[in-house]
Amino acid sequence: MEEAPLSSEQVLDPDCNEVQMDGDDLTLTAELEGQNGVSEGRKEFVAPALGMEFESYEDAYSYYNCYAKEVGFRVRVKNSWFKRNSREKYGAVLCCSSQGFKRIKDVNRLRKETRTGCPAMIRMRLVDTKRWRILEVTLEHNHLLGSKVYKSIKKMGNGVKRNCQPSNDADVRTIKLYKALVIDSGGNGTSNPIARDATGMFPDHPNQLNIRRGDTQALYNYLCRMQLTNPNFFYLMDLNEEGRLRNVFWIDARSRAACGYFSDVIYLDNTYMSNKFEIPLVAFVGINHHGQSVLLGCGLLAGETTESYIWLFKAWLTCTLGHSPQTIITDRCKTLSSVIAEVFPRCHHRFSLSLIMKKVPEKLGGLCNYDAIRKALVKAVYESMKVIEFEAAWGFMVQRFGIGDHEWLRSLYEDRVQWALVYLKDTSFAGMAAARPNEALNPFFDKYVHKQTPLKEFLDKYELALQKRHKEEALADIESRSSNPILKTRCSFELQLSKAYTREVFKKFQYEVEEMYSCFSTTQLHVDGPIVIFLVKERVMSEGNRREIKDYEVLYNRTAGEVRCICSCFNFYGYLCRHSLCVLNFNGVEEIPSKYILSRWKKDYKRLHILDHGSSNIDVSDRVQWFNQMYKSALQIVEEGAISLDHYKVALQSFEESLKRVHNVDVRLE
Repeated sequence: MEEAPLSSEQVLDPDCNEVQMDGDDLTLTAELEGQNGVSEGRKEFVAPALGMEFESYEDAYSYYNCYAKEVGFRVRVKNSWFKRNSREKYGAVLCCSSQGFKRIKDVNRLRKETRTGCPAMIRMRLVDTKRWRILEVTLEHNHLLGSKVYKSIKKMGNGVKRNCQPSNDADVRTIKLYKALVIDSGGNGTSNPIARDATGMFPDHPNQLNIRRGDTQALYNYLCRMQLTNPNFFYLMDLNEEGRLRNVFWIDARSRAACGYFSDVIYLDNTYMSNKFEIPLVAFVGINHHGQSVLLGCGLLAGETTESYIWLFKAWLTCTLGHSPQTIITDRCKTLSSVIAEVFPRCHHRFSLSLIMKKVPEKLGGLCNYDAIRKALVKAVYESMKVIEFEAAWGFMVQRFGIGDHEWLRSLYEDRVQWALVYLKDTSFAGMAAARPNEALNPFFDKYVHKQTPLKEFLDKYELALQKRHKEEALADIESRSSNPILKTRCSFELQLSKAYTREVFKKFQYEVEEMYSCFSTTQLHVDGPIVIFLVKERVMSEGNRREIKDYEVLYNRTAGEVRCICSCFNFYGYLCRHSLCVLNFNGVEEIPSKYILSRWKKDYKRLHILDHGSSNIDVSDRVQWFNQMYKSALQIVEEGAISLDHYKVALQSFEESLKRVHNVDVRLE
C-alpha cells in the first residue's frame, strides 16, 4: 500500500525551507515570496534547482535520493572532488543510475543493459558559506521512470544511509534547505537582488571585474604564489580609478617559453566571455610541433570592451617582448577587429570558421527548409575553389530559399573576406584554419571549465590542465625521436619527411602521399615561360559514398621551384597536398623543396629554434634575454626529466654536471 507523504511544518526562517523525510517519501513546503509572482503560502513539491543549499553533503545526497524515489529512478555518484591535503570533499555530481554506457569489456551478456545515457543529474559544491550549493541541474530523463522505485547506492557511506532510512530514535528527520535562489514557478529568482545576480556574482559593471566576493584576494594570492614558485611567471593587474580590479593577465613559465616557438598563429579563445560563463576568461592558444593545442597566456576581463581588449593585447605583447603574431583567429566581433587593427597592425586577423558554423543551428534553425539551407551553406563554404564559385553558390542559396533579408546571413556575407576559405588562401594558419567540415577549434579548457565553475576551482583546474598538456607534449617528443614511422609507399617524399617531421604531423602528410594514387591525371593547361599551370584530376567521395571526379589547378614555377595548389593545403595546414606532390613528381622532382618543409613541424624544432635565436637575436648586455634563453633550454630537460624515474636521474645528473662547468668559469677568471 502506498504511504501518504508527510507534511512539513511552517517555515519560520525566511532564508530556508525545511524538508522532512522518513526514508520513504518526501514533501517540501516552500513558502515563496510574493514579489516572485507566487502567492504566499503556496505549497508545492520542489524539484532540485539552481541555488539550493544544504548544511552538509549527506543532507544534499539524502534530499536527491528521496526526490529520486518520489520521481521513480535510482541515484549514482558520478564524480567526487577532494582537497589534496585534508581529503575533505568539496564537490560532487549525482546522476541517474542510467547515466552513461558501460564499456564493452564490462558488459555482462547474462545481465540486461540498463544504462541509456540518461542526462539527469545535479552538480554541487561546498561554497564559502560552508554549505553545499547546487550549481547545475538536469531534470529530464531519456527513459521510462518507475513508480516508487528506490534502492540505496551500494557504495553510499554509512552516514548517508542513516539519513535516508528510519532510525530507532526518530522516524522523521528534518533537513534545512537554504535558498541561495528563491525558487519561483519558472525556476529563477534571487535572494538579494542588490548584492548579487542570479549566479551569485556581483552585477555586471563595465569598469570592474565581475567575480565573486573574495575571489579577488584568492586570485591575488594565487598570482603571488605562482611568481614565487614558478620562475619566469608573469602577470599584470589593471585597476580602475577606485582601485578595484578591472582586468588581469598572466602567463606561466612554460607558456611563456612556448610563445617563443608557437606564437606565429594564435587563436583568441573568448568562448567563456561570449557564452556568459561564471569566470570571464580569455585564453591565447597556439599549436605546437605535434599539432596539439598549447596555452600562450590567460586573462580575466571586466567586459568585451575596446578598452579591456586593448589592455589585454598590450599585456601579452609586454611579456613576449613585442613579438606580434602573423595570424590571429577570433570569434566574429567588431570590437576585436578594431582592437587588433590598432595593436597588431601587421597581423592577419581572421574569423574562426568553425565558430561560425557552430552557430548555424542557432541562427538558422527556425527557418523553413533549414536542412536544405544548411546543406547549401556547407557546399558554398567548403567546396568552392574560386571566389566566383563562392559568390555564385551564395547567391543561388539566398535566392532559392528567399533568405536575402536574414540579418545574420547578410552580416556574415559582408564579413566574408575574413572567414570564407576562398578569400584566405594567402594566410598562414599552421593547422588552425579548420578548413574541413568536421574540424573545429575547441576551447583549451574544454572539460575543465563549466558555466558555473567558480574562479577558485578554475585556478586549481588550470594547473591540472597545463600539467596534462605538458606531459602529452613531452611524451610525443620522446615518441617522435625514438621511433621510426612505418612507410606505406615507395614515394621519396614520404621517406624524406619521415626523418624530419614529428610523428603526428608526418601521419597527416603521409595521408596526402597515399592519396596521390587517387589522382589519375596531371596535364598542362597553360605555359608562360618558367610558370606552368597544371590540371590534376582526383576521384573524391561524394554523397552516398559515390566517387566523382574533381579538378584542381596547380601552379608550378620551374625556375624558382615553387608549387601552389588551388586547395591551399600548405597555407591552411603547413604541408603540401597530394595535388602539388603529383605535379612535383610529374616534373621529376625527387625531394620536396626546403621552403615547403616548415621548421615548426620538425622533431628537434625547439632545440634548433633556441640555437638560431641564441646566435643572432640576443643582446649581450640584456640579462633578461639571457635568462629567457637559458630558461627555454633548461625547460626541455625539466619536462622530459619528469616523465619517469630514469629520465629524472639522467636530467638531474646533467644539471649537476652543467653547474660544475659554470663554477669552473669563476675559477678560471680568478
